[in-house]
Amino acid sequence: MGGRLRAGIGQLSLAVAGFLMIAGWFIQLCLDAFRFLKGIAAEPLPFPWLGPAGAITFLAAWLWSLVTSLSLLREARRNDGVKPA
Repeated sequence: MGGRLRAGIGQLSLAVAGFLMIAGWFIQLCLDAFRFLKGIAAEPLPFPWLGPAGAITFLAAWLWSLVTSLSLLREARRNDGVKPA
């Protein structure tokens, strides 16, 4: 909407990547809980870093979008007094 297509694509890509990492981590936790309930021997999570890495990635996308939004607001305020000819 603000005309910053590259920034939007980058933010969306980071957000989706972060979400997929968090979802993968959650699936690992669910499988571990299932093993526990069935009495199967517990195994360490194969990728324990997925949750924290996904959260950091998603937070980075959110912060990037915040900075972009504030930049758009500043630009709109600056251009508010300029009248088209």
